[in-house]
Amino acid sequence: MLPQPLSEITDQQAKQLCQQLRVQMIQSVSKTGGHLASSLGVVEILVAVHRVFDLDVDRLVFDVGHQCYAHKILTGRGSAMHTLRKFGGLSGFPKPHESRADAFIAGHASNSVSVALGMARARTVNREDYSVLALIGDGALTGGLAYEGLADAGNSGEPIIVILNDNGMSITKNVGGVAAHLSRQRLKPQYLHLKKLYRNVTKKNAVGQAVYRVTHRAKKMVKDAILGCSMFEDMGFTYLGPVDGHDVGYLTRILRYAKELHSPVLLHVKTIKGRGYTPAEQEPHHFHGVGPFDVETGQGASKSGGENFSSVFGQTMCQLAEERPELVAITAAMQSGTGLDGFAKAYPQRFFDVGIAEGHAVAMTGGLAKQGALPVFAVYSTFLQRGYDMLIHDIALQNLHGVFAVDRAGLVGEDGETHHGVFDVAFLSTVPGMQILCPASFAELRAMLRHAVTEMTGPVAVRYPRGGEGSWAGMAGVEGTAVLQEGADVVLVAYGTMVDQVLQAAQTLEQRGYTAAVLKLNSIRPLDLGPITQWSERTGRLLVAEECNDTGSVGRTIVSEMALQGKRVQAALVNLGDGFVPQGSVAQLRAMKGIDAEGICKKAMEMITGG
Repeated sequence: MLPQPLSEITDQQAKQLCQQLRVQMIQSVSKTGGHLASSLGVVEILVAVHRVFDLDVDRLVFDVGHQCYAHKILTGRGSAMHTLRKFGGLSGFPKPHESRADAFIAGHASNSVSVALGMARARTVNREDYSVLALIGDGALTGGLAYEGLADAGNSGEPIIVILNDNGMSITKNVGGVAAHLSRQRLKPQYLHLKKLYRNVTKKNAVGQAVYRVTHRAKKMVKDAILGCSMFEDMGFTYLGPVDGHDVGYLTRILRYAKELHSPVLLHVKTIKGRGYTPAEQEPHHFHGVGPFDVETGQGASKSGGENFSSVFGQTMCQLAEERPELVAITAAMQSGTGLDGFAKAYPQRFFDVGIAEGHAVAMTGGLAKQGALPVFAVYSTFLQRGYDMLIHDIALQNLHGVFAVDRAGLVGEDGETHHGVFDVAFLSTVPGMQILCPASFAELRAMLRHAVTEMTGPVAVRYPRGGEGSWAGMAGVEGTAVLQEGADVVLVAYGTMVDQVLQAAQTLEQRGYTAAVLKLNSIRPLDLGPITQWSERTGRLLVAEECNDTGSVGRTIVSEMALQGKRVQAALVNLGDGFVPQGSVAQLRAMKGIDAEGICKKAMEMITGG
């Protein structure tokens, strides 16, 4: 974007560069969709970081990674921004395979300080020389993992810079005019220069070091009395801030100073989410994860008003809440995404948003259930992974009745491998006593959620995909295995919206002169094997189609159980295999992995014809 290295540009050129970056990001995301508001808010931070550090050598660890778009452009990927989040294109998150400047994959929150500290310690062990930074938002500080990392990093003495991007929540609020004045004084260039000189002089001998310790303690006593306790300084960090996160020149100078301290530093930066684009500043929530929109008006940014599984879940929760006063809803910073806006408004005393703290949410679900409440924890599949220990220890061990509404189960599309919900089938199935229901339609979600809340006991998961229902919108019960269609040549088994794919495959097979029995699993745990065994023995062929990883899949359980029973059948598993699935539309990814109707039909034909 500029001919000379960023380390050589002037402050005025840096300001112009920030403007250009915002224009390019807005134009690109308006066509591709993406995480716009968070990326707009950190432009000056990232330009300043690139001016001070060489990110081909130095390591910048993003937390979550939603805010990395300016970084991608600054590292030579600007010409590919039109492919952002598309199949085969640029990822919406940092990915080391794209650029050496992407230090680490980021997609889940609160881990950046821990990762960065690991890198800093590796640097020390290997006797290498480079800087390590973590960029974490105040939202990610609602996750306990962030504090585990901060506590260790501050105590470690390792040179590491944590940039706290504060765009909404105050962390350690300073009160009063004197506090504000002293904060400003501490960040003046003259003060920073004098402080650096004082440190260099006093560390040269034992006497100087003793003087420094005494004066440092005295200064801290005075500062704590006026400013109040700084949590970060108590952890061992040199705290700098708060700083205007949109003053790129000042940020650059502060980062240079932080680099020279060679110790744990926390730089507290205040920013505005959506900065530089009025619609995003006014509605940062809508522009957090946005689809294509009109740049002039911002229209198209709001979520579609059409019905989807999440909205149906939220509606049903409100209906159940009217009937059951002990019903409560829990979410982990995903109120809107999980469809709970209406519930939160109607029942504020029975709604709990715990922030990015899924493990805490599961444990709290256990406490609620133990004391007689009816807790329903709505959580994306990919984030429920973080609560696995609590599912076993705080729910299953006492067989508590907690309901887990597992949203975004299966492929989610453009967010890619960090967000696909393809592991919950495997890990939930290992939890003793866990029951797993799999609705394939809105009607089934309503019925299964009601059944889970009012009629079942113990832990229950109701898993459903992102978006709307498919062409099959029927109702086949709430538990067990249902026979949707009879056939003589092969039995096709599926659950959830994969039922659409097997029904289409069965239709194509019929056009080719073969008939397929189609079985739908309403619940995958416990598993009703009776109909599957009966139809497999009739046809001699069994194909199980799933939108999950192969290891721990239902298909493997079915084949294993039948083998243990001495049942011999020709079997095929159609799933996502082992490994990770990239970004792309769900249709593209299903086709790539051979789990769409065409792929299922092809595999069934191979079984039937032997070719």
